[in-house]
Amino acid sequence: MTSSALVPATATDRIAEVARTTAETRIQVRINLDGSGAAHLNTGIGFFDHMLEQIARHGLIDLEVRCDGDLHIDGHHTVEDVGITLGQAFARAVGDKKGLRRYGHAYVPLDEALSRVVVDFSGRPGLHMEVQFSAAMIGQLDTQLVFEFFQGFVNHAGVSLHIDNLKGVNAHHQCETIFKAFARALRAALEVDPRAPGVIPSTKGSL
Repeated sequence: MTSSALVPATATDRIAEVARTTAETRIQVRINLDGSGAAHLNTGIGFFDHMLEQIARHGLIDLEVRCDGDLHIDGHHTVEDVGITLGQAFARAVGDKKGLRRYGHAYVPLDEALSRVVVDFSGRPGLHMEVQFSAAMIGQLDTQLVFEFFQGFVNHAGVSLHIDNLKGVNAHHQCETIFKAFARALRAALEVDPRAPGVIPSTKGSL
């Protein structure tokens, strides 16, 4: 059984709060898409918090995430449900998407690792991810759950997301380049286009 509560943003503020409670997790998320990169995070998984911090810092998104999950089982429900809740918050904060650039992409290196992320705030969820992690665990984070996080996000944010780790030997570096590139792609896509203020970036007239 799942319950969700959304606090609506105003017409001018791109801010949203979502609280999501299930039998497995209790999550609170707050985002400001026009923030400074401040982050307050506590999911119970240290490396996952570190990756969420990359989204905030490099996306210039103020991000608060609190999660009380069933970590005595494993991290799956925590990571996936944070992705779902964060996606819900993004969907709320972007509103009708008027004036958005809509598309964003970024390449980010870290030593030997290089990742590319491309995002489209299309309203249609889709994840295409090609990553072969060199290790099964990074700290307390199961690397299989990176896919689950992004799957939860795209399904509820309504975005098309392509993630490719082009090079990498160290799993920490691989993962960090993915999240940093994701943040940079979000930042580009969420910018307001000064040449098309108030215009929905689609020939359909809606997204």
